[in-house]
Parts: sequence; structure tokens; C-alpha cells
Amino acid sequence: MFKQSKLVSALAVAGVALFGAQAAQAQVIKIDGSSTVYPITEAVAEEFQKAKKNAIKVTVGISGTGGGFKKFCRDETDFSNASRPITEKEMADCKAAGVEYIEMPVAFDALTVVINPKNSFLKQATVAELKAMWEPAAQGKITKWNQVNPAWPDAPIKLFGAGADSGTFEYFTEAIVGKAKSSRGDYTASEDDNVLVQGVSRDVNAIGYFGYAYYAENQARLKALPIVPPKGGAAVAPSEDAVIKGTYQPLSRPIFVYVKAKSLDKPEVREFVEFYMKNAAKLTKEVKYVPLPAKAYTGNIEHVAKKKLGTVFGGKNEVGITIEDLMKREAKL
Repeated sequence: MFKQSKLVSALAVAGVALFGAQAAQAQVIKIDGSSTVYPITEAVAEEFQKAKKNAIKVTVGISGTGGGFKKFCRDETDFSNASRPITEKEMADCKAAGVEYIEMPVAFDALTVVINPKNSFLKQATVAELKAMWEPAAQGKITKWNQVNPAWPDAPIKLFGAGADSGTFEYFTEAIVGKAKSSRGDYTASEDDNVLVQGVSRDVNAIGYFGYAYYAENQARLKALPIVPPKGGAAVAPSEDAVIKGTYQPLSRPIFVYVKAKSLDKPEVREFVEFYMKNAAKLTKEVKYVPLPAKAYTGNIEHVAKKKLGTVFGGKNEVGITIEDLMKREAKL
């Protein structure tokens, strides 16, 4: 009898321990995806953890937009940071796994083409010039600046850009080359934008591209290249003002956070979404992206409350969408 009661007590203790472990585990919010969106989500995560006195842990990974969606659609994360909308293939993968989601735009980014500050000949670039550098046909052939523009020097071009799993790679290739993922392969690629910053800052003949926040953090080491809009006119440098006015084209783009509908059953996830949207404008500005209008963030909270599932993009990326256009759309799975 004594042995039996000891066993029951041991089982009860084990049960409490297991419940405690499960409760502790339930208090972790998992986020992965875009390195472009990372500075915003990481800033929100830090503030949220402070506010909750670290009772809730938020982990934020950087595996690129595509890598993040792979994890998200495998049901491994609660949120996915994305620097482009979810694709048809990713939508199908999520559907097959029974993963439903809510798409939340969190900011606008000025995808920035950067050069070394010691580069004295490059004052601006056209989309055609950038295409000549980056299109697949350039691989192994366009290796010097004067091959792109005869006014430029007979010196090697050193290219740095986003890796193939990056939403920035997809957006840049679609906006500049005319087709997503269509790029030469002989360049230094990384999902980590800090690697690209280092590369361009160390080589006078380097040119690269990444989200505006990484340029803003490293203005002493990099120079932003003004871009001539596709319709012509004066070259426009990336800035908050140019993004709001819609004049920085074709490299202005919305960036997103996707939350899993099932994860919203966890109170800490719902609380994190509300905290994110209430603090997004301030923190977005702090990390040098362009905040959306206040109604976009309240709209995201409403979409969560009403479980407005899906995407407003239908699985396709769009070049040149404005903040105003984005606000008028309805989400669909």
C-alpha cells in the first residue's frame, strides 16, 4: 500500500513537472524568415520581452523569406518575416500542411543599391544599366564597368547581392531584370545583409543591394546609388520621403509579417501581435524603414480579431505597388 501511494505521488510529481515543462515551452514564440524584416521584428521582440519581464521568450531567426516560409508551412514557426508576399507554391505547401495564416504588412522598404564611398565615377544608375550587370546573360561576360557604360572605367565589377532564398533577391530580380529569380550566379551571395555590407565597404569596385535599414546603419561605410525611374526623369535616392511620394521606383516595396492562425489560440501570440502593431510605427522608424499609416496597423489587429485569412496578392509579387494601393485590398487564401 505504501509503495503504491509512493508511486502515485511520484507520478503526480512527474505530471506536474511535465505540465510545467509544457507551460514553459508554450511561452516561446518562434519567428523566422527575412533578414530585411528582421530589424523591425527583433526590435519589437526586445521591447515585448522587456515589457513581459522575460516571462515570454521570442526567438527571431534569419533564413531568408523563402527559408522562413518553408519552416512556416512545415508548422515549425508561429510567425514568418517576409520581404515579399507569399508565393503560389508556398500557399499550396501551407494548404497541404493545413497551415492557415494572416498577412500583415508592417512597413515599406526602399531596396537600396549601394557602392563603396570611394567610388567617384558612379553618380546614378538606370534600370537598364543595373539589368546589364545582373541579368543571367551577363554571367562571365560583363566583368568590367566600361562594358555596362563606356563612360565608366576599365575596372572589374565586384557584385554583392541577396541569396536565392531571399525575398529581396526575388524582388530585385523582378524589378530590375524583369523576372523573379532571374540572375547571374557569379556574384557574392548571402542571406545575411551584414556580410554584403562588409563586402561592399571593403572594395572600391563593389556594388550590391539590400534593405534600406542596413544602408542607414552603415552610411559612413557605404554610398546609396540614386536610381533613374523606369519612366525617366531625374534619378531618385532612397529616402522615407521618396517612398511615401512613390517616386523611388521600381525599388520601393511593402514588407510583411505572417502569423499562423492556429498560433493565435495561444494568448502570448495574440498579445505579441497586438504589441507589435501598437509599436510598429515607432520601431519601424527607429530602424530606418518607412512606417505605414496608423490605420494599416489597426487594420492588422482587426484582421486578426476577425480571422481574415490569406493574402491580398494572390501568390504573385508586384513591382511598384504604393502604400495607398496596398491599403485598399482584401485578403484571400
